[in-house]
Amino acid sequence: MTKEWAIDSNKLYTTSVKKEDFHEDTQVFFKDKKVAITGGTGFIGSHAVEQLLLLGAKPILLTRQPKIDFWFADQVEHRQCNLFLEDETLESMKGVDVVLNLAAKVGGLEFNKKHPASIFHENLLMFMNSIKAANELKVDRYLVTSSACVYPRVCSIPTPEEEGMKDSPEPTNEGYGWAKRMEEFLGAKYAEEFGLSVSIARPYNAYGPRDNFDPKSSHVIPALIRKAFETEGDTFEVWGDGSHSRSFLYVDDFARGLLEVAARYPKATPINIGSYEETTIAETAHAIAKFVSEIRGKEIQPKFNPTGLTGQPRRMCDTTMVQKELSYRTNVAFTKGLEETVRWFADYENSTMSSNA
Repeated sequence: MTKEWAIDSNKLYTTSVKKEDFHEDTQVFFKDKKVAITGGTGFIGSHAVEQLLLLGAKPILLTRQPKIDFWFADQVEHRQCNLFLEDETLESMKGVDVVLNLAAKVGGLEFNKKHPASIFHENLLMFMNSIKAANELKVDRYLVTSSACVYPRVCSIPTPEEEGMKDSPEPTNEGYGWAKRMEEFLGAKYAEEFGLSVSIARPYNAYGPRDNFDPKSSHVIPALIRKAFETEGDTFEVWGDGSHSRSFLYVDDFARGLLEVAARYPKATPINIGSYEETTIAETAHAIAKFVSEIRGKEIQPKFNPTGLTGQPRRMCDTTMVQKELSYRTNVAFTKGLEETVRWFADYENSTMSSNA
């Protein structure tokens, strides 16, 4: 019988990033700043909060949740807020210096393909309410968190920022891609018309501890990790033939990149955040099989299904601009980050099973 895996917010992992990993100007920018984070209890948001605490900021988490279940709960301010409500969003942002918009509705390929309208509508509504509030309250800085999903199916490899509005986003991510394009557009126009100080980060595929492992909505890495742990045989299914690729970005590097962009790139133009590393899904699946086999004590292998959804054929980040403007580079190699993620999943499952025993 298949085990029930329960993955949600937890206290097993804290950031590997150190204060000295940040540029001196970024350290100065966030020191003592009241920073509102939408989506602060989510996958990316929780890591950003940990890093903000390292920098001496005063994080303010805006969530619909009545309780924060993280180690940093007593070190942050929590304001309950429904971002779909304009007045409530405005009220919750009073007194803040910086807004990091990390709230998002998004999932894996199957989820995104089935829900393009709701993904577009909900992401854009939350964004419009938060940037309007930030402008009315005259905050010092507003971060637009975009996505590599803005890029079209056929694009240059590696992909430069200027192709973000070329053609249409890849069809399996169309709702999310168009929402992020509109967020970039509106962020730039708020800067142009009202003088709001706006930064626009365009990060690539995130993965790492605390990711979403729900099979109904997870992205490729957590989906494959879960399949590998749950399989009762000696194989686990991988959609596609394995040739499609991604430019994976470990969550610590992802969050650090967002903070560097927010602090030091208020130009209201998109800038890629990612690794100059292209990894095929076949390479990813075989690495996951290796790490999971070591933990389970049983050898398993990926089994590729060429008829499964694959999305973008290739994805690789052009890091030219972010290296030039911010001297930003990723610190965590893909193999190291993937092993950390697999072991986190196993450790969390063990702790969950023990606490429920």
